[in-house]
Amino acid sequence: MRDIKTLAQGLEASAQPRNVTQFIEETGNIYKSLVIIAKRSKQISRQLKEELHSKLEEFASSSESLEEVHENKEQIEISKFYERLPNPVIIATNEFLNGNIYYREKTEEDMRKEQESRYFFNRRY
Repeated sequence: MRDIKTLAQGLEASAQPRNVTQFIEETGNIYKSLVIIAKRSKQISRQLKEELHSKLEEFASSSESLEEVHENKEQIEISKFYERLPNPVIIATNEFLNGNIYYREKTEEDMRKEQESRYFFNRRY
């Protein structure tokens, strides 16, 4: 996975109108395209959350003192940076339209194996 800063670089934080035909070109189906974008958006969101928590933990302190105010300022600056980033859906949409998302559809065999494993685990002995 790439760094979130490079993914969001140059993107506007606000949503922009898009031509629906751009989404259909890749998959042939608008709904497939939206599912791909939604799944990638969830991945980006998880990555952002983990990255933010790890950075905030660096400044966390267990004791309360005058230094805490200084540390809180650093935490506030980090939080503001992440708040200014574009929404994960905007980042994922941009990746999809630029052809930077890899996806694959389930084959008949994948679906059959999934059904068999469900049957096996749901079966009582």
